[in-house]
Order: sequence, then structure tokens, then C-alpha cells
Amino acid sequence: MLIRNRTHYAVAAALVAALALAGCKKKEEPVVVAPTPTETPAPAPVEPAPAPAALSVVSVTLGTAAGPDKKIAAPTTSFKPTDKIVASVATDGTATNAEVAAKLVYQDGQTAGEEKQTLNTTGAETTNFQFAKASPWPAGKYKVEISANGAVANTTELEVK
Repeated sequence: MLIRNRTHYAVAAALVAALALAGCKKKEEPVVVAPTPTETPAPAPVEPAPAPAALSVVSVTLGTAAGPDKKIAAPTTSFKPTDKIVASVATDGTATNAEVAAKLVYQDGQTAGEEKQTLNTTGAETTNFQFAKASPWPAGKYKVEISANGAVANTTELEVK
């Protein structure tokens, strides 16, 4: 019986030693290898800066008459039904065949007048648009919309009393 116990003790000791060795074994970290670049990526394309607007509307002045310099001598936003409405548009910039338009819109959204001009300019300039009517203007609120090359650049309100 003593030999049997010794055999059991030997087997048990071998199992404990095997477990101890397995538990003490150091885990190996996986080696990460950085991929070697085969091609250098092309730089992102550089977008050109947007071109500055060639022609800009600086201001709009309303009145009943313009002087020889095309500027309004007596600015107003209140008109009589029999008045001629003049919009003096100050622009700046360089433009060739730039379309500048003025539209007179009544309070209900109806277009009461429209005029277009083509500008060739290399700097500051004043352009006039005139709205006249054989019969009196209906009383109410209006607005003058100034567009440069199709985009509304200025809206000025007025009233006919």
C-alpha cells in the first residue's frame, strides 16, 4: 500500500508542477509590423480661391430727379402718385457687359416697372433707372430691387402717398 501512495504522490506532484509551469509561462505580445508604404499618397488638390465679384452695388438712392452727375439731389422714399421714381445706383468694380437691372414691385408682388442696362466699367460709377407712369401710381408700399448679373444685390423700400 505504501508503493501505491507513493505513486499517487508522484503523479499529484507531477500535475502540480505542470500546472505551475503552465501558469508561470509568460504570454507573448503579438508583434505589429507597420505596413511599408508602396506609394506616397498624392497631396489633396488645392482649390483656387474664389474670384472677387467683378461688380458690386455700393448703394441705392431714390428721388424724383438726378443731377448731371447722376446723383439724387433730394433723396426721398416718399412719393406722390404723379412723381417719376428715379433709382440712382452706385456701383464699383471692373466689369465688361455686366447686366444691372432695377425692378419696381408693388406691395402685392406685382411688377410695376422693370429696366435693364449693360455696364462696362473700371471703377466707381453711378447708373440711373427711371420709373414713370402715364396714370398716377396707386398709393401703397413699393420696393426697388437692384440686381447685378442676375443676383439681387439691394432692395430699397418706398411709399406712394
